[in-house]
Amino acid sequence: MELPRAPRINPSILAADFVNMQAELARIATADFAHVDVMDNHFVPNLTFGPQMVQRIQETSPIPLDVHLMITDPERWAPGYAELGAASVTFHLEASGDPISLARRLRDIGSRAGVAVRPDTPVEGLFPVLDEFDQILVMTVEPGFGGQGFRSETLPKLRALADEARRRGSRVWLQVDGGISDDTIVQAAEAGADTFVAGSAVYGADDVEAAVTRLRERARAASLEG
Repeated sequence: MELPRAPRINPSILAADFVNMQAELARIATADFAHVDVMDNHFVPNLTFGPQMVQRIQETSPIPLDVHLMITDPERWAPGYAELGAASVTFHLEASGDPISLARRLRDIGSRAGVAVRPDTPVEGLFPVLDEFDQILVMTVEPGFGGQGFRSETLPKLRALADEARRRGSRVWLQVDGGISDDTIVQAAEAGADTFVAGSAVYGADDVEAAVTRLRERARAASLEG
């Protein structure tokens, strides 16, 4: 599979109409990935999709799936999502007992392996092992619910990861998720993000395709200026 070039826009289907999911997926066909939030009502206080629903989304989506697991015990559950055919599976650093082994297992199955960090989780421990992951997701809100405001205090972590990735020559993708809008995508791109999860900024727009294009263009311009 040919990977989309940066900047990548991954609309979050958490903001979609669940009753009309196939049509909602078709609306984001010009985006890069469909971002699928899996929550277990334990690691975060919300409950969303399980493997059966993700499998159906995988079968009907016109673009690859970027699955974000906000769950406990990812060592047990994450490989199953890779086996369903998800292009990318991201689990939380805070929930994993052995993130490197899990990332290697996901890659062996054929998925890109991502690791996510909550807003208050330090990232320095990831510096020596950047290349064990294909993607690092810096949460710019507390995970669990859509529609939250962007937390700008997370940007220094993103800059530190971007600087370290450049220093090491790493090709890891740096993703942000939470409160991404026309304005905050500029801040995140200037800080080094290249992959952007946007929910209401896409699905809340009158013209979804135009919203995806506009977000991509704003991120590209900001990354060039940065």
